[in-house]
Amino acid sequence: MVDRKEDQSTQFRDTSSGNFEQAAKTATQTQVDPSLADAQTVAQSLGVDLNTGLSQAEAKRRLDKYGPNELASAPPVPKWKKFLEQFKDPLVYLLLAATGISLVAWFIERANAVPGAEGGEALPFDAIVIVLILIVNAVLGYIQESKAEAAVEALSSMTAPQTNVLRDGKIERINTVDVVPGDIIVLGEGDSVSADGRLFAAASLRIAEASLTGESVPVGKKTDTLAQAKALGDRANMVFNGTSVTQGTGRAIVTSTGMGTQVGKIADLLQATEDDETPLQKEMNYVSKILGSAVCIIAVVVLVALALTEGFQDVHDVIDSLLLAVSLAVAAVPEGLAAILTVVLALGVQRMAMHNAIVKKLHSVETLGSASVICSDKTGTLTRNEMTVERVVTPSGEVQLTGTGYAPEGRMVVDPQTMEHAQIRGIIESEAVATLAVGALANDGELRESAAPAGNAENVTWEAVGDPTEVSLIVAARKVKADRKYANYERVGEIPFTSERKRMSIVAQDNADAGRLTVFSKGAPDVL
Repeated sequence: MVDRKEDQSTQFRDTSSGNFEQAAKTATQTQVDPSLADAQTVAQSLGVDLNTGLSQAEAKRRLDKYGPNELASAPPVPKWKKFLEQFKDPLVYLLLAATGISLVAWFIERANAVPGAEGGEALPFDAIVIVLILIVNAVLGYIQESKAEAAVEALSSMTAPQTNVLRDGKIERINTVDVVPGDIIVLGEGDSVSADGRLFAAASLRIAEASLTGESVPVGKKTDTLAQAKALGDRANMVFNGTSVTQGTGRAIVTSTGMGTQVGKIADLLQATEDDETPLQKEMNYVSKILGSAVCIIAVVVLVALALTEGFQDVHDVIDSLLLAVSLAVAAVPEGLAAILTVVLALGVQRMAMHNAIVKKLHSVETLGSASVICSDKTGTLTRNEMTVERVVTPSGEVQLTGTGYAPEGRMVVDPQTMEHAQIRGIIESEAVATLAVGALANDGELRESAAPAGNAENVTWEAVGDPTEVSLIVAARKVKADRKYANYERVGEIPFTSERKRMSIVAQDNADAGRLTVFSKGAPDVL
């Protein structure tokens, strides 16, 4: 049996209001699980023609009905509420209680003061000082967290992702938020998948799903209908929001958008998770309880000691003893601890920001330092998922390539034992260059160079489009200038890589040799 609620298309959330309640506008669900039905059946259930896609009018109607294709966000917290949250701390509660007691003691002292007599304070200075400290503490925390939130918002608004869709029989590039159920999305190398969908056309299509399944190797996709329900990572005929195309092309019918996608379900679960207190907060809660108990004990002990040693003759003696006990109790409360703690955490946040790490909550800075075990998927998390060719082995020997990442900066280093034999060294280098040239020619990846400001070549960045392993071959070829040596070859045919052939072959013509054709192949050594 198949869980229709999970596998068939989709529930949508009302992102305009920002809440996580199910929107009143609900998508018309397909009557079948998309992965278990053929593409034509899915298209009919969503009312779309695979050859022409949706019309502009129908797409607009569905956008109004289902809402934008984006993850729901929590309702914005008012600024005044954010400021008041800075006072949400047991230590602050203790200081506020001390302030209240100090004010009460001052009023009692003023009320019982003898007219014309000296003594007593004109203003409750203790209470004023504590309140000022608390306000400064709250302002520091509010400013620091506001800066972090502004930085996160700026990062999220820097780019507006776009998607190629088929509408009215023409391929158009639209904003990803405008994708609706039933849209035909057109996928190519380097594209990000904007919604969950059922594939109906695929040519050598491979998609990196590490962000969703944790699988670091790109997954080959096919249009074949599944015989039975499978786990998320094994649905070869489905594409999912948030993943990226590393190789090939394809077309898919959008079955889920927004919070109805698999990524949306994860986001919903994250929003439902309650935040635990950090180790520092737990420790400060414990300290606050100890201090609160100590303050009460001090006040009681002082009153009892005065009653036993001095005795109370009248009401004024009781009031004076009470004021003394309260003064000692308030003095035991560390007014500066909350402010010092906030300043130290703010300094930690600023140091993290200098290393390009944005921390939204002050107390989160201390949490990482308290971690004893960190469990994380390596690829793309601890590492940048950048493949690098380090060694090239040929029949005559091997060479090392220096440099890491996608920047084509490095050189070829031959084994020192062969450095003295110039002829052998030349053969090894020639074979290595030819090997890397084949790897770069029989390749669907692309290495893009970002435009750097004039005179600022140091800030040039390189972007890999396609499979990281294939792009690493292009980078290696550029390091040894193999791309220039074989620049006269032009691809005229291709036999794509398949799991059966375990190799990719291309036919290239040599423009410098009367168009002579040559076949270049790269693949598994056992089949080559």
